[in-house]
Amino acid sequence: MLNVTILGSTGTIGQQTLDVIARHTELFHAFALTANSNVEVLFQQCQKFKPEYAVLLDANAATQLAQRLAKSGIETQVLSGLAALEQLSAHSEVDVVMAAIVGAAGLQPAMAAARAGKRILLANKETLVMAGSLFMQAVTEGGATLLPIDSEHNAIFQVMPSQKSKHLEDMGVKRVLLTASGGPFRNATLETLNVVTKAQALNHPNWVMGPKITIDSATMMNKGLEVIEAHWLFNASAEQIEVVVHPQSIIHSMVEYVDGSVLAQLGNPDMRTPIAYGLGYPERLSSGVSSLDLLKVGRLEFSAPDFTRFPCLSLAYDALKVGGTAPAILNAANEVAVEAFLAEKIGFMEIPALIEATLAQVSVSEVVSFSQLLATDLEARQCASAWLNKRSVV
Repeated sequence: MLNVTILGSTGTIGQQTLDVIARHTELFHAFALTANSNVEVLFQQCQKFKPEYAVLLDANAATQLAQRLAKSGIETQVLSGLAALEQLSAHSEVDVVMAAIVGAAGLQPAMAAARAGKRILLANKETLVMAGSLFMQAVTEGGATLLPIDSEHNAIFQVMPSQKSKHLEDMGVKRVLLTASGGPFRNATLETLNVVTKAQALNHPNWVMGPKITIDSATMMNKGLEVIEAHWLFNASAEQIEVVVHPQSIIHSMVEYVDGSVLAQLGNPDMRTPIAYGLGYPERLSSGVSSLDLLKVGRLEFSAPDFTRFPCLSLAYDALKVGGTAPAILNAANEVAVEAFLAEKIGFMEIPALIEATLAQVSVSEVVSFSQLLATDLEARQCASAWLNKRSVV
């Protein structure tokens, strides 16, 4: 029986993780469930899964949850705050940590899990985007097992050689091909993109995801962040990572070898597949995902991404090539921009404009410490907020 801490259990990935766990209660136990402030959903999860711990970042929400659990006779211990997330990521009784908190907030508990040598199922993009070098060093020094849960990186991991080397060339790998659905605006004109509404951007054609990642998919920043992730996960240069638009989302990514072979992982677009792979690794588990019917799919299409229509993807490649703290600046600015768009304070095409302005203003330096990254993250957010305030005055 493996004990699992789920960071972000009330989000889409967290709920799908619990769905897989519920199918294999003889193998896994939800030891700790965590959320930001969603008392209602976390209460329901505690009722069903009886975790030893529940954590809410918001202290008032934690008090409400504790009171409700006590009235229901559920003995789950309720904690609050970031320190509690770190504690339960590194807890001695925990075997697996699902890192599914969206945004920079998921970085510190993921680092705690790495230092403690846990099996980390990484669904939080920002951990590698912000602190790739520091996080990978912590994984190595802590003896942790890192399994990517993003469908694209999980696919690449599955079709890489079983005997993995530090260098792609040593494995006979030429490049990795990250597939992208293209989101809801794959064929939209630039004029149309200037008047995109929040509702339109949240209407993804293939995947059911949270609002932040759905907007990132619409701008293709999601794919840009994945390019940076792939660099750290597979020690691939920007030139060895190619994005291919594949609207059916059936091929989740591919690896091209030097002999001309291209290996791909296919499946229906359902995150329970990579989640089950991560939980069961190296064995395979049933996930609840329906079988892929290629005859029903009928055709698979591919095209190159349009960097003019989706400048966020180009900005991410540029940040990767610059290196240092540039990806952290990119990520912070993007989080501010997406939040502003969801609040209907800026237009869709102002998202890349804000990010580009922030990258131009915040100085890039070599990554030397975790505290430095947090300071850079804060500076970038302040710069992005100043851009928003200046725009609102104008």
